[in-house]
Amino acid sequence: MAIKINEQTKEFHLYNDNISYIFRVLEKSNLLEHLYFGKKIKHRESFYHLIEREVRPSCNLFEGDHTSSLEHIKQEYPSYGSTDFRYSAHMIKNNIGSHISNYQFHSYQIISGKPHLQQLPATYVEDNQEADTLEVTLYDEVLKSKLILSYTIYQKRNVITRNARFVNEGNESFYLHNAMSASIDFPDDQYEMLHLNGAWARETHVESQKLFKGVQSVSSTRGASSHAHNPFIALKRLDATEHHGEVYGFSLVYSGNFLAQVEVDTYSVSRVMMGINPFQFKWKLNPNETFQTPECVIVYSEHGLNGMSQTYHDLYRERLVRGYWRDKVRPILINNWEATYFDFNEEKVLDIAKTAHQLGIELFVLDDGWFGERHDDTSSLGDWFVNKDKLPNGIKGLSEKVCELGMKFGLWFEPEMVSKGTKLFEEHPEWMISTPDRGASHGRNQFVLDFSRKEVVDYIFQLMDDIISDSKISYIKWDMNRYITEAYSTSLDIDQQGEVFHRYILGVYDLYERLIEKYPEILFESCAGGGARFDPGLLYYAPQTWTSDDTDAVERLKIQYGTSMVYPLSSIGSHVSAIPNHQVGRMTSIDTRANVAYFGTFGYELDITKLSDEEKEKVKEQVSFFKEKRDLIRSGAFYRLLSPFESNEVSWMVVSQNKSEAIVGYYKVLAKPNDKYYRIKLKGLDADKLYEIEGMDTRHYGDELMNIGIILNENYTDRANEYWAREHPHDYSSRLFVLKEV
Repeated sequence: MAIKINEQTKEFHLYNDNISYIFRVLEKSNLLEHLYFGKKIKHRESFYHLIEREVRPSCNLFEGDHTSSLEHIKQEYPSYGSTDFRYSAHMIKNNIGSHISNYQFHSYQIISGKPHLQQLPATYVEDNQEADTLEVTLYDEVLKSKLILSYTIYQKRNVITRNARFVNEGNESFYLHNAMSASIDFPDDQYEMLHLNGAWARETHVESQKLFKGVQSVSSTRGASSHAHNPFIALKRLDATEHHGEVYGFSLVYSGNFLAQVEVDTYSVSRVMMGINPFQFKWKLNPNETFQTPECVIVYSEHGLNGMSQTYHDLYRERLVRGYWRDKVRPILINNWEATYFDFNEEKVLDIAKTAHQLGIELFVLDDGWFGERHDDTSSLGDWFVNKDKLPNGIKGLSEKVCELGMKFGLWFEPEMVSKGTKLFEEHPEWMISTPDRGASHGRNQFVLDFSRKEVVDYIFQLMDDIISDSKISYIKWDMNRYITEAYSTSLDIDQQGEVFHRYILGVYDLYERLIEKYPEILFESCAGGGARFDPGLLYYAPQTWTSDDTDAVERLKIQYGTSMVYPLSSIGSHVSAIPNHQVGRMTSIDTRANVAYFGTFGYELDITKLSDEEKEKVKEQVSFFKEKRDLIRSGAFYRLLSPFESNEVSWMVVSQNKSEAIVGYYKVLAKPNDKYYRIKLKGLDADKLYEIEGMDTRHYGDELMNIGIILNENYTDRANEYWAREHPHDYSSRLFVLKEV
C-alpha cells in the first residue's frame, strides 16, 4: 500500500497490491484531472502520457488555449458553469446569487490510518497500518472557502473511500445546493449499470441495463434510503459475470436522500457521482462552519460481481459494523409479530417464550403493541409507557420472567414516529414534521417527529432510557414505517428549510449513538417497514437489518440474493414464518423456509405453540443445526451460484475461511415433469482438498466439485421400480448440502 506524489508534475498515485487510482493537478487551472482507476499498474515517475487532449469545438478557460475546455477533461470533483456543461459534483450560491465556484489546488497531506467523520457513520481502521488517507485541499479565493477531498486506500482491500468537506473561511454565508461524496470520469461507456430496485415486500431486486448517452440514475427523495432503490450501483463490463470480468461498485454510507448517477457524454465518457440527493437540498454554510459529506465506498473487482460483493462483505462486516456484536454470533430469536400482532397479553407471550426455549431458541422479542393504548396501528406512538392491561408486571416484569427461562429478551420501538392523540403530540404539536398552512399526510396512521431538533431527540432518548434501564433488554428492534412528507421544521429559519432531510438523519444517528454509548451490549436490529433503510449508514449502529416484511421463502430468494450484492450474511435478518405466508399466501415446507433463512441471522416469526409435535422436532433440529454452523455463515465467503432473476433454480453457498467446510443451498421454485438432469458447480473450495458431503456416501476433491459439480439426480440403473416409487418432486423444494474436509 502506498500513496506516491510527483511533486514536480503534481501527480498522485494511490495503490496497493491490486488496485491503482491516479489523478493530477492541471497546470494552468490548478483543478484536478482524473487519469486512471482500476487494476494495479506499476508506479512510474510520471503518468503524463495518459493525458488525452485534442482540439474540439467547445468553450475554453483561457484565451488562445483551445484545449482547456473542462467539457473534454476527465475530472475528480467537477463544478458547473466554467466550460463544463455536464452535471457537477458540487454547486454553491454566494451572496451575489452566482453559482460559479473555482476550487483550485492548494496543498495536500497524507495521514496514516483513516480519520473519523464528524457526526456521520463511516468505515474505520483499528490499526493505522491498515490504510492511508490522502487529503487534498482546494481553495476558492472569491468564496474564501476550502474544499478538502479525502481519499482512503486500504492495504489489503480493493477499496477506495471518498468524501468531501467544505469549510467557509470568509465573512459571508453561502449556500451549498449540491455536495456529492465522490465523482469519477471513466474514459468509455462499455458498461452495464446494475442497481437494486424494489418496493415494500419486494426489495433489492437486481436490475441492469447498458449505459446509454445521457443521464441514468437511482435515487431517493423520501427521507430514507428507501424500498425503491438501495444507495448502491455497480458498473460491470459487458462481458462480466458473477465470477469473471471487471466490475466497479459504489456504495454510500448514508441513510437519507441519495443520488447515484451516471452521465454518458457525446464522447462516451461516463461520469459517475454519488452523494446526498441535491433535490430539495440547500445547506446554509455560515462563516467558520464546515459541511461534511457522507462516505462513498468504491470497490474494484476483476472477479465479477461476486468478487465485488465479497470485498463489500468483508469490509462492512469487519470495518463498518462495530462494537460488542461485531465479531460475535447472534442469538437465534423468535418474534411474536406474525404470531399475535397486537392481540397479546403476558400469558400468551410467555407461552410462546417457554415453548421456544424448550426448542433451543435463545431470544424472545416482543414486537409492536406493548405501550399506550396500542391495540392497532392508529394510536400511541411517542407515548412509550407500558400498557399495564396487557402487561401487568410491565416490561421489567416480563423481561425478568423471560430471562428466568434462560432466554434473552428483546423489545420493539418506533422512536421516530408520533400518533395524534398522544401525550407527546398534545404537549408538543410543533415537534411533528409538517408545513404551516398545509395538510399533513399520514402513513400507516402515523406522523414523523422532527429529529432535526435536538430537544426531540433528547425527549425520545429519555423515554427509551427509562424503559431500558429498568428492564433486562438485550435486543432492540428499531422500526420506521413511513417516509417523510411536507418536510418543514419550525425550528429552522426560512433559508434553512433545505437542511431538514439531512439534519433529520443526523438526529437519528445521534439517538443511536447515545443509546449505544450507554448500552454497548444491546444488539440493535434496524427496520424500516422491512428494507426501506437497509444501508451502510445504519450498519454502523445496528449490525443487522430486518431485510423485508415479506417472510415468504420463495420471495426471499430474490430479496436476499439482491441484498447480498453489497451486504454480508451477518447483516441480513431472515426468519422462518407461518404458512400460509402472511404476505403472499404461499405454502412452503418448513424445511425450505429454514433452508432460505439459514443464510442470514436466522430466527422465527410465528406462533410456535401451534406447531405440531413433528414440526417442533423440525424446529429443534433446525436450531441445533444453525447453532453448529452460524459462525461459518457469519464469517465465511459467500458465493452466488444460480440467480432467481434468470432461472427456475437458485443456488448459493458459503465457504469457511480455511476452505475446510461449506454449506450449499439449492432451491427449485416450480417442479417440472420429465425434467432434465441438474448439476451445481461450486465455488471457493480448495481444489486439492477431499470433501465429504453429508448424507452422500461418496467423497469428492474440490476441483471436481467446482468443475463438474454436485450431480443432483440419482443413478437408477437396474432400479427402475425405485424410480417410479420415489417421492415426486414438488413446488418450492430445496436441498442443503454440508461439505467437510476429510
